[in-house]
This record gives sequence, C-alpha cells and structure tokens, in this order.
Amino acid sequence: MPEAQSLRILVVDDQRAMRTLIRSTLFAIRCNNVVECGDGNEALSEILLRPVDLVISDLNMPKLDGLGLLRAVRGNSEIGRLPFIMLTSRGDTELVKQAIELGVNNYLIKPFNLVTLKSKIEAVMGPLT
Repeated sequence: MPEAQSLRILVVDDQRAMRTLIRSTLFAIRCNNVVECGDGNEALSEILLRPVDLVISDLNMPKLDGLGLLRAVRGNSEIGRLPFIMLTSRGDTELVKQAIELGVNNYLIKPFNLVTLKSKIEAVMGPLT
C-alpha cells in the first residue's frame, strides 16, 4: 500500500486549468508531490530526468499527445512499467482501445470527481494510506 504523500505524480495536460483541477483533487487525497507538464514532450523529458511513480496524462495535446507519450514510455526499458492513467474528455472507445493495446493501466473520463480519481489511482497503485 503506497503512502499517498510519498507518491510523485506527473500530471500532463495542455490546459493549465485542468492541471490545476487535477492537482487540487490530488491534494485533497493527500497526494502532495505533483509535477505538471503542458505536453507529452515536456513530460517525457521530466520522466527521464526525475523519475515519477505515476503519470496522469490527457489524451489530446499538441506536440506529443497522450498516446504518443504512452508509446514512448512503454518503449523505453528504463521506464516501461511506469503506471499510466489516460485522461480524456471523449468517450471515444476506439482511442481508449488503442490506449489499452499500448498498455495503459487505467483511464479516466472528464469530468471526474475526487472519489473517481482516487479509485482509478488505487486500482493501479493499490490502496492509498
């Protein structure tokens, strides 16, 4: 069981307001070590420089989208097993299917609430303490 306060979580979304919302929701469940990136390229650089415990990434972003980021993570032997939750505002089953084929651990459809976010994290990481 991971300690919520000890998890280093990377939130990737091109919309600052969405990153702020996710960060505040994570803070509410005592996940206080949150790093933010505005696109997949920035996120991949961050992951390679300073390891994280979990990635929560939007699907639709400029430069490198969520599927591209997931593909890059899964293709790298050093970070390939990194827990990854995909965040999307679309209930597009085809995109979710692609994410599953690429090895996403879970997905979250916007809008979401604290209970849903926590349950998705716990489904991937185990119960938070």
